[in-house]
Amino acid sequence: MGKAKVFVTRRLPEATLNRLAAHCELEIWDDFMPPDYATITEKIRDLDGLLSLLTDRVDAELMDAAPNLRVISNLAVGYDNIDVDAATERRIPVGHTPDVLTETTADFAFALLMAVARRIPEAERYILAGKWRTWHPTVLSGQDIFGATLGIIGFGRIGQAVARRATGFNMTILVNTEENRDKIAEIGAVEASLEQVLRESDFVSLHVPLTEVTQHMISEAELALMKSTAILINTARGSIVDGAALYKALDRGDILAAGLDVTDPEPIPREHPLLTLENCLVVPHIASASVATRTKMADMAADNLIAGLSGVPLPNCVNPEVYT
Repeated sequence: MGKAKVFVTRRLPEATLNRLAAHCELEIWDDFMPPDYATITEKIRDLDGLLSLLTDRVDAELMDAAPNLRVISNLAVGYDNIDVDAATERRIPVGHTPDVLTETTADFAFALLMAVARRIPEAERYILAGKWRTWHPTVLSGQDIFGATLGIIGFGRIGQAVARRATGFNMTILVNTEENRDKIAEIGAVEASLEQVLRESDFVSLHVPLTEVTQHMISEAELALMKSTAILINTARGSIVDGAALYKALDRGDILAAGLDVTDPEPIPREHPLLTLENCLVVPHIASASVATRTKMADMAADNLIAGLSGVPLPNCVNPEVYT
């Protein structure tokens, strides 16, 4: 019997691809832009395995086009791009890459918070525009971080890691969560209602997964609860925040500023109103983008794929019930 056939929807580090090539026959999508749905549908017909990214929609229809598909390995912590229920019904294990990006993403969430609070991107633009003529006591004054109140919504691994960093800045930490409540006091934080977090925090950082419940959980009513000096940070998923409501709140000065690593839609169009605002920093979904972390993610995705092709349980399986 020949090698299993696998489609990898983006070029990964060569060492990872070489390891995969020893186990399967690879086809690699080399374009910078991801393959569209129709392309993946055509490619998947004879596949045994698919290594996907969060940009790839993997739904029931796509799975039905692949009668030989034995494993889907997603190079991401999240897997909202995959219909996991449909995969489970078809006894297809789905892999992801948890834990590996926790500290890297927490680093970035805090970096984004600090950059917005101290107006670093604005300061660079100020110089490039030729406006720096002298030192002035009121120019580009930002917000203090040390001793401020940080509200964390969602307390999974990344939310906890952000909280640990906040303790080094002597911040008061308020947490709203449905999970890991036992960890809150351990880190030195205080559990609070969503309303209390929004009303009392100087910074609000989002760390919930995208679900039907969390879709637009930060919208007009929630933003209206926040301080006019508050800053919103989102490194989770773009759709957790209602972009239109956020634009209005920032434009009117209802909140002070926002830092977004994720947007809805994504990528954000150049003409999007949020990009016209001085008090909104938007970056292109790079919270996990360190060399070490992205390499480890690729290796974990390869481990999941190889396990699935070998007929053994995936090291990091989203739907382990396929094995029972």
